[in-house]
Amino acid sequence: MKKLLGVCAALALLGGAGNAHAARDYVWAAGSSTVFPFTTRVAENYSRKTGMKAPNVESLGTGGGIKLFCGGVGDNFPDIANASRPMTRGEFDTCAANGVNDIVELKVGFDGIVIAADRGAPDYAFRLPQLYLALAANVLRGGQFVPNPYTNWNEIGPGLPNNRILVYGPPPTSGTRDAFVELGIEASALAYPSVRALRERNVDEFRQMVHPLRREGWVDSGENDNAIVQTLTKTPGSLGVFGYSFLEENGDRVKGMSIDGIAPTVMTIADGSYPLSRSIFIYVKKAHVGVTLGLQEFVNEFVSDASAGRGGYLQSRGLVPLLPPEHEAVKATAAAMTTMSRPD
Repeated sequence: MKKLLGVCAALALLGGAGNAHAARDYVWAAGSSTVFPFTTRVAENYSRKTGMKAPNVESLGTGGGIKLFCGGVGDNFPDIANASRPMTRGEFDTCAANGVNDIVELKVGFDGIVIAADRGAPDYAFRLPQLYLALAANVLRGGQFVPNPYTNWNEIGPGLPNNRILVYGPPPTSGTRDAFVELGIEASALAYPSVRALRERNVDEFRQMVHPLRREGWVDSGENDNAIVQTLTKTPGSLGVFGYSFLEENGDRVKGMSIDGIAPTVMTIADGSYPLSRSIFIYVKKAHVGVTLGLQEFVNEFVSDASAGRGGYLQSRGLVPLLPPEHEAVKATAAAMTTMSRPD
């Protein structure tokens, strides 16, 4: 009887205000465009193996997916948020304010952010500080921040082609954009002593001056990274910023550029030597486990050896797998649905 009452209470909770129907009979995941192809592949295999209804997977960007995920508990809100960066403290607090109190964080692998061009384009052997000079809205000249004056790549450094600076990339809602700003723009700006001094003196002012990307030369291209790939093949001289998985899928059409002499590959992303490497995550709403039909099974499939392990089917999609000890720890977290702590 207690077990029956508990199930009824859970169903009532998941139904949410104004929902008289039962809990969803399919899993709902929303978020990162980079994680989207991985989640879609897992959804296909999960549905085929279990015979359950295929999960609904939406590409909204990391920020958009987490915002929807944190909106509340119930079948009006996703079970899973896909993320190409860690959840922030502010997002965690928003979840808590809306009753989403038990969140399971699962790192499912690694990805790299690539700067790519059409295969017929010249090679750009970037040094990391050049990304800041080319793409930041404000750059240092004579010790002062000024609006970015550079128009062509050869103005940034020797060896770069005499092409107009034109880069297609993800919008502000994208985790790929967040990670590119952190790993590419911020990290390269810190090569300059006066920028490092500004960060030590005033972190907020540092971010206001360094983080914004230029309006001319950087083009927000939506959450569909495949659209950026298509644009590169139609726009000579342009570059694109997207996740490594899309480079893997489209290697016959585009090529990735090296940074500090290191090309984006599975090995350089896994060992962190490629400067724009990052971890990717899924966040699971524990309150939905046992209520949304198949949620635990879907999560188990996602972190399984066959999926996210070395040689798993996600590796063929461009996922760089975790090292075996870390992968085993993630599987244990998923099996126990161990909840995360508030981020630092």
